[in-house]
Amino acid sequence: MALRTNGTMAVDWEQRVDLDRLRRERLARIKQGLSKSEMGALLCFDMNNVRYITSTNIGSWAQDKMSRFTLLPQNDEPILWDFGSAAKHHQLHCPWLGERSRAGIPLLRGAMSPEMGRAEDVARKIRVELEMRGLLKEPLGIDIVEPPILFALQREGITVVDGQQLMSDARVIKTQDEIELLNTSAMMVDAAYHELYMAMKPGMSENQAVGLVNKVLYDLGSEYVEAVNAISGERCNPHPHIFSDRVFRPGDPAYYDILHSYMGYRTCYYRTFTIGFASRAMIDAYKRCREYLDAAIELVRPGRTTAEIASVWPKAQEFGFPNEEACFGLQYGHGIGLAIWEKPVISRLVSLEHSHEIKPGMVFALETFWPSTDGWSAARIEEEIVVTPTGHEVITRFPAEELMVAGAHYVSVKGPLPAEREREAPRSKRVVEMIEASARTERVEVPR
Repeated sequence: MALRTNGTMAVDWEQRVDLDRLRRERLARIKQGLSKSEMGALLCFDMNNVRYITSTNIGSWAQDKMSRFTLLPQNDEPILWDFGSAAKHHQLHCPWLGERSRAGIPLLRGAMSPEMGRAEDVARKIRVELEMRGLLKEPLGIDIVEPPILFALQREGITVVDGQQLMSDARVIKTQDEIELLNTSAMMVDAAYHELYMAMKPGMSENQAVGLVNKVLYDLGSEYVEAVNAISGERCNPHPHIFSDRVFRPGDPAYYDILHSYMGYRTCYYRTFTIGFASRAMIDAYKRCREYLDAAIELVRPGRTTAEIASVWPKAQEFGFPNEEACFGLQYGHGIGLAIWEKPVISRLVSLEHSHEIKPGMVFALETFWPSTDGWSAARIEEEIVVTPTGHEVITRFPAEELMVAGAHYVSVKGPLPAEREREAPRSKRVVEMIEASARTERVEVPR
């Protein structure tokens, strides 16, 4: 299968992403899951789940506020309570919701204090809708919730159960349009890595690299750059998972993870570079890192399992950690969609004993890490993979088969300096002779 790469616009002369179909199929998947469950309704506060069910969105500022929620009753359509005027906007511009878009303000992660009664207001809203449909005595599934709202729902006589797994399971297999959006999202990061590769040089800082990537992605149409993990030099090992203002120097390793969203669909996409040249230790680490990744990718096809993938990765003790929890996320796989981390999770921590079958329509990222023998540098690579009916397709396309050297290539009187070299040149024969001659002259002992 060869996934098409389109532009970011809709056109009348070519079939691209069908947004109406995207809305219908996502809602149909969660309705089907709900119909097979014990739950009478599903209540979601997670922004990604709200988007999956209602096909609505507000700014990324709301991503961590738990300020909007949706109720999906059995055999009915979703009801959305959104942030103030956003509800009116949806009524005007989201005909698939219409009057089922309403204003509703919960606790805003505790910013509303208990005496303001917001938890009770949310619980009453939910009770009314359940009662109208004869579902009040049925279990209510919830994905995430603030404790005061949970307690208020229980005081209303509502039995609350875990609805998070139902939502996660519905989102595992991607629709045709979801896969196309994920592919487009990855295409944008391909472009960001090209611009980054052309720009990296001694004197540039990690935070400047982060700024460059943000500009490229937003110029291309990204709606949300969640993070750019920029890690360089001595910061590479152990992985700190945060960028700084460290400045690149010749010979530095630098690796990045670029996480952004296009129409809600994310990337998680690592690449490793060196600045100007690379040491033998770094080249060897990159080769080992790539081999672990390639072995995992080779196993991605329908009918194989996440345990098989995890089993080809090294044990924690093989690269300097006491156990799998201590190195979690370094040899790692995870589903990707409206969230960075979705099912299936692939790790030696959990997958060997709790395996999942790989199925067509899954999209996940595989990422590996390997420290170099110098004790401070390391390699990190990640690819995003679509599971096809007969195998897989990698949708992250910036070159990563070999270690890429960025920045100016230096030229001496003997010609270009090699891309593989050490920070400190080995002693030449002439240097050894000079030291020995001076020792004889000055009568000092030269250690061998």
